[in-house]
Amino acid sequence: MLRDSPGHGGSEFIFGRNPVAEALRAGRPVTKVMVAAGGTGQARKTILRLARERRVPVVEVDRRKLDSIAGSDTVHQGVVAVVSPRGYVEPEDILMLARSRNEDPLVTVISGVLDPQNFGAILRSASAAGSHGAIIRERRQVGLTAAVSKAAAGAVEHIGVARVPNIPAALRWLKDQGLWIVAAHQDARQVLWDVDLSGPLAVVVGGEDAGVRPAEMKECDLVVSIPMVPGSVSSLNASAAYAVLIYEVIRQRRAKSETRRTLP
Repeated sequence: MLRDSPGHGGSEFIFGRNPVAEALRAGRPVTKVMVAAGGTGQARKTILRLARERRVPVVEVDRRKLDSIAGSDTVHQGVVAVVSPRGYVEPEDILMLARSRNEDPLVTVISGVLDPQNFGAILRSASAAGSHGAIIRERRQVGLTAAVSKAAAGAVEHIGVARVPNIPAALRWLKDQGLWIVAAHQDARQVLWDVDLSGPLAVVVGGEDAGVRPAEMKECDLVVSIPMVPGSVSSLNASAAYAVLIYEVIRQRRAKSETRRTLP
């Protein structure tokens, strides 16, 4: 979890065991780590080991100090790190990463997601599935906030996030770079596993209120549905729908790769 760190020259706080451990693993500049006095457990030992390996000072403090830093709305789990602010990347950086790995680009485009828990969960799934990066709107979209970092469980340290003023324009740019654009909609006629999603792809995720907006949907090459059992809920929330779709992409890519390997 991230928060501005008053008195630390523009630094930020990261709260929680997983986010702090992932920041250390990712090599993010960490000024110091504060741990609650008397704490135990394997997660604490791992953080202390990572901090020692990276020569990051560790300070043992009274838990009440961590409570004061975190505030009433944040769970710190007995560990707080002071870090340099997390920067955003450029959309070009995301495609360069894919090219450097000799992989078809897989980009996550997030438009109008306001719930930090949803955004964090999307970034966590994106990182786990191997998305090369995420593109978000500059306005009316939650950014890399404290709650997002916590919900992502450290994934923000492993996936680049770019901000753009206009999502439809970004989608047109991605198409110019050779990517196909796909979004999910409950009324789409094509089911996600009946469509080829194995090539260079951008997956669009809409906000909680309006979903993928008409101007964004217009730029999509493919619109697919996620089947629901009759009589159940009519749709999934943004993060759940994204996880289903992105892992169908990964399943198809793996199947395509295995088919290539078995061909004579």
